[in-house]
Amino acid sequence: MHHSLPRCYSITLLAAVRLGGRTIGRCCLCSSSPTNPKTKDTSTPRVIARPVDITSVSDRSLDGHIVLRQPPPVGKADDVEWTPEYVEWKKLPFLYLKLSKYKLSALVVLTALSGAVMAPVPCDVSLILWASLGTGLCSASANTFNQWMEVPFDSQMNRTKNRVFVRGLLSPTHGFTFGVIAGLLGTSVLLTQVNVLTAAIGATNILLYTLVYTPLKRITIVNTWIGAVVGSLPPIMGWAACTGSIGSGSLLLAAILYAWQFPHFNSLSWNLRGDYSRAGYQMMAVTNPGLCRRVALRYCLATIPICMLAPWCGLTSWWFAFDSFFVNAFLCYRGWQFYRDPNFQTSRRLFYFTLFHLPLLMAFLFLNKSNPDTEHSDNERTLP
Repeated sequence: MHHSLPRCYSITLLAAVRLGGRTIGRCCLCSSSPTNPKTKDTSTPRVIARPVDITSVSDRSLDGHIVLRQPPPVGKADDVEWTPEYVEWKKLPFLYLKLSKYKLSALVVLTALSGAVMAPVPCDVSLILWASLGTGLCSASANTFNQWMEVPFDSQMNRTKNRVFVRGLLSPTHGFTFGVIAGLLGTSVLLTQVNVLTAAIGATNILLYTLVYTPLKRITIVNTWIGAVVGSLPPIMGWAACTGSIGSGSLLLAAILYAWQFPHFNSLSWNLRGDYSRAGYQMMAVTNPGLCRRVALRYCLATIPICMLAPWCGLTSWWFAFDSFFVNAFLCYRGWQFYRDPNFQTSRRLFYFTLFHLPLLMAFLFLNKSNPDTEHSDNERTLP
C-alpha cells in the first residue's frame, strides 16, 4: 500500500540496513541505497538502530508520521509460556540482608543495646542477646514491608533504584513472606524469651513504620516526625527488656535519639530533593526548604538541654553533661552553617558529623553511667 509521505525532515521512520556487520538507520526517502558507514554524511540523519521489519508498519499515519506497531511473536500464541525465575539458595542470605536494610537494622540493634546497658540493673547477657535478636528481626520485617510497598517509587530514585524488589531479584510474594516470617519470629522471641512489654513495643514499631510512616511519606511532611518516633523506640525496648518497665532514663535515651534524627535526615534529604520530588514524596526539603533548615537547627540546639537532664534523671554522672556539651555545641555549629547557607557542602558536613555525633554520645553515656547501689543488691542476695 502506498502512502503520501511528508518531507524528509519530518519523517520518523528509519529503515534499518545491515552493512559490514553494522546496523545503520537511514531516512527511507533520502536514498535508495545506503552510503558507506565509514563516510561522514551530514546531509541526512544517521543512527544506530535495530533492523525494522517494514511489514510491521501500520497502514495508518497520524499527523504525517508513520506509526510502527510491534511485530507479532514468532510462532503461535499458544506456544508462549511463562518461564519461572529461580534464585540460587546461596544468594538468598544476601538478598534477605538487603531487604532488611542490614546497616539500618544494625543501628537499631545498637541503640536498643544502649538502653539495656544503661538500665539500672545487672546485665543478663543471655537476655540481652535474645532482645537483640528479636529487635533485629522486627526491624528486618518493617524494612522489608517498607520496600515491598514502595517499589513503584523506589524505581524513580537513584538512591533506591537498585533495591531487591526494583531489580526483580526476588518476587514480591517471596519478599512479603520473608517480612511476615521475620516479624512473627521477632515478636515471638521477644514474647517468649524477654517479656510482654518488649514484644508489644516491637510489634507496635512494625505497625507504626509500615502502616503509618510509609503511607504518610506521600501525603504530608508529618511523616518525618512519625519516623523519628519509630527510630526513638529501640532504646526503650532495650531498657524494658532488662527492667520490665519504662523508666525516665529510657525516655531520656529516646529523646536523645529523637532529636538526633532531624539534623541527620534533613541534611541527608537536602541533596536528594530531586529524587524525592520525582518519586512524589512529601519531604520538608522538597515542599518547604526553609522549614527543613529551621527544624534541623532547632533539634541540634535541643540536644544540649536534653543531655543536661541525664544527671537529673540519675542516668549518668555530671561529667556526661560536661562531655556532651562540646559535642552538641559542634553539632549546633554545623546546623547553623546549614541554616545560614544551605548548599551541598554544608548539608554534607552536617550529615557526616551526625554519623560521629551519636556514637560519641553513646560512648559518653556508657563511660559516665551512674553506679547502681551494689551494696543494697548484695544485701538482698544474702537474705534467706
